[in-house]
Amino acid sequence: MRLTLFNDNRLAILNGAQLQDVTAWAITNCPGRIADPFISFIYARAQRNGEPQGEWLSTSAVRLGPPIRQPGKIIAAAANYLRHTQEMNPGQVKPGDIREKGFFLKAPSSIIGPNDAILLPFKDRRTDHEAELAVIVGKTGKNIPQDRALDYVFGYTCLLDITVRGKEDRGLRKSFDTFTPMGPHITTKDEVPDPNNLKISCQINGEERQNDTTASMVMQVPELISWISTVMTLHPGDVIATGTPAGVGPLQPGDRIEVAIERLGAFSVDVRAS
Repeated sequence: MRLTLFNDNRLAILNGAQLQDVTAWAITNCPGRIADPFISFIYARAQRNGEPQGEWLSTSAVRLGPPIRQPGKIIAAAANYLRHTQEMNPGQVKPGDIREKGFFLKAPSSIIGPNDAILLPFKDRRTDHEAELAVIVGKTGKNIPQDRALDYVFGYTCLLDITVRGKEDRGLRKSFDTFTPMGPHITTKDEVPDPNNLKISCQINGEERQNDTTASMVMQVPELISWISTVMTLHPGDVIATGTPAGVGPLQPGDRIEVAIERLGAFSVDVRAS
C-alpha cells in the first residue's frame, strides 16, 4: 500500500493513476483527535475496522503533497554511512563513532513535498543535499529489542536532509523551512521485505551525486530503532532519517534534485533562493 497527502491535508491511498480519499475513514476510525490524517490512519488501521473506504479520484485532478506533514518528531542519524562521514572528516572517523555522535532532531515544520521547492536561506554559505531512507513508526514503543524493532515500523519513504554547513548545532542548520523534502509516498512495510538492502541514489540536474545501498549503513534499521527508543518513546507517525551515503555536495538556486530508493519510488524538487 502507498499513501500520501493531497490538496493540502487530504489523505489518499495511491493505485497507479488513481487515488482513494480515505481522510474521513481515518478520522472516523481513529480513537481520539489527531491533527495529521496520516497518523489518524495508522491508529485506525490498528483498530482493524475493515478496509479503508473513500472516493476514487484521478491523480491528475489533485495536487500531491508530502506523505506526512505533522509527525511528532523527526529523528535523524548523524553519521550512519562510514564513507560519507569520512568524506566530511577525512582521516578522523571510525565505524564506532556513530554512537559518539548520537542523533539529532529536525523540526517537522521543515517538511515539504514533491511539488514544493527548497529555499536556500543564505547566499554565502554552503548548503548540501543528503538523500536518505526514512522509517515511519507505526506504534508506540520504548526500549524496543532489536529482534522486534521492525514490528514497530509502519512503512518507509524517501527523504532529503538539506543541511547548511557551519558550526551551529545540527538541529539549527537542518531545520529551516523546506529543509526536509519527503516523497513520493509512504510504502507500507509489507512491500519492503528488507529495508537494509535497498538501492539509494541522488541526482542533481541529471548528474548522479550519490549511489549506494542501505546495506552500507553502520547501524541498520532495527538497531537504529532500538537505540533511539532507549532515549525517547517512539510514537505512530514519528520519522527516523537513517543517514546519507557518500557523495554529498552543494546546491545552487536553479538546481533540480531527484532522490530514488528501490521499492519506494522517486521524487524531484527544485532549489530556489529564499
